[in-house]
Amino acid sequence: MPADDAQILTRTAKLPDRFGEGFVRDAWYVACLSPDLKAGKTAKHEFLGEPVLMGRTSKGEAYAIGDLCPHRAAALSAGRVHREADGTDSIECPYHGWRFGADGACKAIPSLTADSEFDISKVRVPRYPVVESQGLVWIWMASDPRRATSPPEPPPTIPGVVGGRPKLVDRLDYDVHVDHAVLGLIDPAHGPYVHQQWWWRTKASQHEKRKTFRPSEAGFTMVRHEPSKNSKAYALLGGEPLTEITFRLPALRWEHVTVGKRQVLALSAMTPINAGKTRMNQIIWSDHWAFVALSPIIRLAARAFLRQDGKIVDCQTPGLKHNPPLMWVGDADAQARWYHQCKREWAGSRLEGRPFRNPVKEQTLRWRT
Repeated sequence: MPADDAQILTRTAKLPDRFGEGFVRDAWYVACLSPDLKAGKTAKHEFLGEPVLMGRTSKGEAYAIGDLCPHRAAALSAGRVHREADGTDSIECPYHGWRFGADGACKAIPSLTADSEFDISKVRVPRYPVVESQGLVWIWMASDPRRATSPPEPPPTIPGVVGGRPKLVDRLDYDVHVDHAVLGLIDPAHGPYVHQQWWWRTKASQHEKRKTFRPSEAGFTMVRHEPSKNSKAYALLGGEPLTEITFRLPALRWEHVTVGKRQVLALSAMTPINAGKTRMNQIIWSDHWAFVALSPIIRLAARAFLRQDGKIVDCQTPGLKHNPPLMWVGDADAQARWYHQCKREWAGSRLEGRPFRNPVKEQTLRWRT
């Protein structure tokens, strides 16, 4: 890494010392789904505490730029889409009409006279790299905006995106830091207490579980296995389902179920809005007949499941405001420890300009749930 780049990273990145602080940067996050972006329209967002305007040009290209005009900090998302003489789209600030293209460059400052020597090419707002893949719009959140234009790797490719459009899309905002939201994704012991339904499991139905985990790209995977017998929802799939569950930084968890040649993929993608709010994006794809014949029932059940997690977050939020120390006990909390270790290692690898070294080792965990 060049010396000047190393100095930039040293100034802008640091290792997260405490759980519930800092974000995984220099990483791809799920911003939205492709259908959410309409040609010629813009949408106001906030990611990792940064105001972002997202849109799609009239030519169909997705883009993301900073949402604050550098003149007086007005929200560009409150302005309008303008068609430039060259046929490209720009965003016109509602305050003084400054216009910015999809690349973040300033296109016009109307108040300047024809003989002005001011160089508008030096004016721009941040541009965030975006990639559309598998029906998702990914946004790259860099540790320093000056190094944000060329991500070193593409967004992750997730196995099991089958059956055309998603069979379920749901979103829910949690009023907690992303670290605490992630724990809900990878905590295996809360099911009998939080998710008590006749079609899932009851508090009385608890058994000792024994699962093997292996390190995987930027995270870890529970190797493919038969689902728990006390999880009744899997019975809807028939046959002999096998499931594999993967967690990947920054905050992605997916469960890939195979039933013969049929597949179900449930993706949970956490995207930090800011230090105190996290968006859960829940998306399910499948080519299994049950997700066509029983789609209304499955949709209602999935929404109920997600909102039960939301209620627990509501119970946590008042206590977390006191910033208490947290206890991680036994194998049931091993994935929480791994997440924090992976997060620190990711920051360290970016800070030092070296490859990520996965701290997770293959092992078998045991817990009751």
